[in-house]
Amino acid sequence: MMRPFINESLLYYNSPDITIKNDTVEFITKPNTDLWQKTYYNFQHDNAPFIQIKICKKYFSFTVKVKYFSKKRFDQAGIILYLDSKNWLKASVEYENKDFQRLGSVVTNKGFSDWATVDIPANITEMYYRLSRRENDFCIENSFDGKTFKQMRICHLDKANEDVNVGIYACSPEDSSFKAIFSNMLISDCMWMEHK
Repeated sequence: MMRPFINESLLYYNSPDITIKNDTVEFITKPNTDLWQKTYYNFQHDNAPFIQIKICKKYFSFTVKVKYFSKKRFDQAGIILYLDSKNWLKASVEYENKDFQRLGSVVTNKGFSDWATVDIPANITEMYYRLSRRENDFCIENSFDGKTFKQMRICHLDKANEDVNVGIYACSPEDSSFKAIFSNMLISDCMWMEHK
């Protein structure tokens, strides 16, 4: 199984400002948009725009290249698997300042989010992501060149029992707006091998 993301029936959330050209999607973020549930910050944000497709397979991988032009704290663009407001995951690079940004992932189960990050240089403006599913378990990987992927995280989503929606998102939690370009989007057989 291998098919391009863009040819599927797309599901739109929170009215994304997007342009689709050939096999690329361009997002322009809206200010004060975010996804987060409760933990530590004690707020609930659920208004980040994104587009997804429904996948009915229990085993698959979704790969995408993201080029981003972020400029203000917390600007972010990446991949998302959104079941509902209390159960989802995302991975992205979040801008922090002119010196560094944070490559990270958020997993939200039952209305509580967590955030795992590593600092990377601020001059990196492209990242590849691969999200793989094995039933209720997921592996998030990243790559700087689209060839060598490194594990960011393995996680579990309690509610991912049946079909799931997978896609791309971009948002600006503060008063900001920037462009993100998504390309090389592909759904394939699961690239995350079974642990034996």
